[in-house]
Amino acid sequence: MVEKVIILGSGPAGLAAAIYTAREGFEPLVIGGYRGGGQLVLTTLVENIPGFPDGIMGPEYMTLLLKQAKKFGARIIDKDVTKIDLKTRPFKVYVEDQVYEAHSVIIATGANAKYLGLQSEKKFMGRGVSSCATCDAVFYKNKKVIVVGGGDTAMEDSLFLTRFAAEVTIVHRRDAFRASKIMQERVMANPKIKVIWNSAIEEIKGDKVVTSVVIKNLITNQTQEMPVDGVFIAIGYEPNTKLFQGQLQTDEQGYLITKDEVRTEIDGVYVAGDVADRVYRQAGTAVGSGIKAALCVRAFIAEMEAKR
Repeated sequence: MVEKVIILGSGPAGLAAAIYTAREGFEPLVIGGYRGGGQLVLTTLVENIPGFPDGIMGPEYMTLLLKQAKKFGARIIDKDVTKIDLKTRPFKVYVEDQVYEAHSVIIATGANAKYLGLQSEKKFMGRGVSSCATCDAVFYKNKKVIVVGGGDTAMEDSLFLTRFAAEVTIVHRRDAFRASKIMQERVMANPKIKVIWNSAIEEIKGDKVVTSVVIKNLITNQTQEMPVDGVFIAIGYEPNTKLFQGQLQTDEQGYLITKDEVRTEIDGVYVAGDVADRVYRQAGTAVGSGIKAALCVRAFIAEMEAKR
């Protein structure tokens, strides 16, 4: 059996695409992965998704999307894709020892935030540790926060956080930022922001939530414990595109390159969500791109069937 569409990924983009293609009667096959649900399953209260005036817990929102997709006929496989062949038609998707074929594919494999690798970082994820300033800044009104990083993302997050936090401290491993000049100038001119150079976070402390961090100077090896309410990790994102190397174009950061927002250079292969979004990385924008990809699939399948 050749599927009309296979969707890779079960985050907001993948499940939005699944809902739309399922309502078309395509019975989409969603390869969701062993750790499905995208980054929202790692969050707590989400207040910026339209339609939820009181906010909604990230995992709850993903459960609702999954339920809706299944209601209309989407089929979910909670395993990882091991290989994909986009050079032959129908396209082939390998899931362990099983091979699935499809006339079209929507890639919604997402991107993962890079983290420091601390055990305490994992412990306080969603309880004072965040990788999304635009998602969580509102929870830190008049509080003290730390931003880790030295690139444009760290600068943007720091500036955004000053709208809410009383004080923002950037901790950077080097003695100069990697960010663009204009972003550096904006940060250094902001009275709410201070910088700790040549330093790294060694430990994040707290009880139920973050209360302090231990910062180590990488030149002197001296440490200091600093009271804070939140830690924002802004050292970049890694798009999940290794499966597509040599088959689809990526930029220097590894994000899939698209044309007309969700199209790739291969007709019938579409992209949705953070796997190609190096700018916005929001649940709402991921849902929107998933819908666009689904509508492209609808047009592609209609054209294919008309030629038969």
